[in-house]
Amino acid sequence: MNITDYILNEIKPLQLNCSAKTAIKVFDNFPASHLIVVEKKVILGCFSQDDLHNIANETSELAQQSHLLNFFSANEKTSVLALFKIFSENDTNLIPVLNMDKEYMGYYQLSDVLEFFCTEPFMLEKSENLVLEKLESAYSMSEIAQIVESNNGKLLGMYLSKKEQDIVQVTLNIRSEDLQEIMHTFRRYNYKIISMHENDLYAEDLKSRADYLRKYLEI
Repeated sequence: MNITDYILNEIKPLQLNCSAKTAIKVFDNFPASHLIVVEKKVILGCFSQDDLHNIANETSELAQQSHLLNFFSANEKTSVLALFKIFSENDTNLIPVLNMDKEYMGYYQLSDVLEFFCTEPFMLEKSENLVLEKLESAYSMSEIAQIVESNNGKLLGMYLSKKEQDIVQVTLNIRSEDLQEIMHTFRRYNYKIISMHENDLYAEDLKSRADYLRKYLEI
């Protein structure tokens, strides 16, 4: 399946001559964070549920509330990762989709996009997730890929999962028969392993030394 197979039309777009009360009723019937406003296949924007519920005069037309419109959208070529960014940046669970002529096609729902993502090889392949940490100025995506592949591993994907001041964390999805050797090489290149792994000899050795020191201090 393609992500475009998940485009929905269950919630019909509103028009500016609709009343706020009509829009609120739609929110009551569907678990949507936003409703889409369209005129002649052209998207005008989206009203958030919070904004419409705060309108004093529910009989007023949406045209009178146009200052509350938010504009965000995707097109039929937008990638899944780009969709996640749009969902996050706009605090929404619904994204309008436009065709290449910028005409309204329907919308994506967050739950459906998550479901589609879970069917991607990135998620389905038998693999290990490895989380690395390093100074932002010192890490390199190409170096990370080289370390994995030089140890006969297969890098299925990676992304920047956390950033605090000058420190970044990178999450890797790896297929390997010898994760120990990959972790050992990352440590030699001064990457810190954040994720926990069974049979991590380095971590077990550190724990053993710490236990020994603790017992020594208690003597």
